[in-house]
Amino acid sequence: MTQEQYLKNLKVPNRCVDVILDTDAFNEIDDQFAIAYMMRSSERIRTVGICAAPFLNPKSTSPKDGMEKSYREILKLLSLMERDDFSARVYTGSDRFMTSEGEGVDSPAAHFIAETAGKYSPENPLYVVAIGAITNVASAVLLAPQVMRENTANVWPGGHALVRAAPNKGFHQRHDIAAPPVVLDCRAPLVVLSCNGVVSAVRTTETDLNFWLKGKNPLATYLAENAAREANSYAAGKPWSRCIWDVTAVAWLLNDSERFMNSYQLPAPIPEYDHRWAKNPFRHPITYVYYIRRDALFEDLFSKLAK
Repeated sequence: MTQEQYLKNLKVPNRCVDVILDTDAFNEIDDQFAIAYMMRSSERIRTVGICAAPFLNPKSTSPKDGMEKSYREILKLLSLMERDDFSARVYTGSDRFMTSEGEGVDSPAAHFIAETAGKYSPENPLYVVAIGAITNVASAVLLAPQVMRENTANVWPGGHALVRAAPNKGFHQRHDIAAPPVVLDCRAPLVVLSCNGVVSAVRTTETDLNFWLKGKNPLATYLAENAAREANSYAAGKPWSRCIWDVTAVAWLLNDSERFMNSYQLPAPIPEYDHRWAKNPFRHPITYVYYIRRDALFEDLFSKLAK
């Protein structure tokens, strides 16, 4: 890929593009919003496939269990959207996290991502939006490094803001520590949306959800009730707001004229094993999102979900 084309692929596409979404859909309540947002944004996004990613928290007994629950949650959302026809394009992913940067985890999702990327080109890249542990994508890189480097552009809400002095202990970085360096070092065009300090501004409330979504259609009602149920499980009787982190990765693909967020290019940071970002000014550039226009994003999100 030429340097000119590389820099072009770091910018928001000005056309409808093909996208694979990699998601740990059952982990939290935000992935469900992101899946629906992507499927409802067909004017700019052609969803090629959806891959289930592993996770481990009190909702799962193992990374494999988390992945399998995510797979079933994706199918549930497709049914709510009356898109059961798309279920054949949903793939099971890694049953564990990567433990070494040189050894991926074999899965249908990793092969699907790598093989699909082979059908694209630097001038017409496949966009991979990874909103869970990035094991599936890193494993695809190890399966087909040149294809993934040349033919994809990746969007990843990962890590915390680069200006934060605190350790970079995002949820996925705590478990999936070997995969991010593989993706950041492969030199494919990459967009990073930091979680705490940037994406953490994208918060909604029960009042928002009830007004804009609940009762509009089965999908919207499920999303609203699922988010409220989760929040009230720990904040019942108290004011709360809930961050819907992962919709921002989808919104970046729709961010023409910077209507939802601002970004700039900087040398790719290095995710260290002590959970900090290291810096090298001579690294290849990435796009780094540093500001989110929360209200504009929610206006677009809620209007599409409430159809």
